[in-house]
Amino acid sequence: MNREFTVHMLNEQGKQKAGAIAQAFDECLDKLKAVCPESREFSITKTKLEEASFFAKKSMANQVDNNAPA
Repeated sequence: MNREFTVHMLNEQGKQKAGAIAQAFDECLDKLKAVCPESREFSITKTKLEEASFFAKKSMANQVDNNAPA
């Protein structure tokens, strides 16, 4: 299977890093909610943060030392 489509099973270190990434994006969104009104533009902002979070986690998961043994 092409590497782009493989599933990554994370070890405990990887799970902790995934949690840290999620926490960082959650904090960012909370800070933005405090200063940005609900609007079409803010909905796009939330979508882009979700995309960025996904790719940050994928980047971390691609590191072999964060994967569970096969």
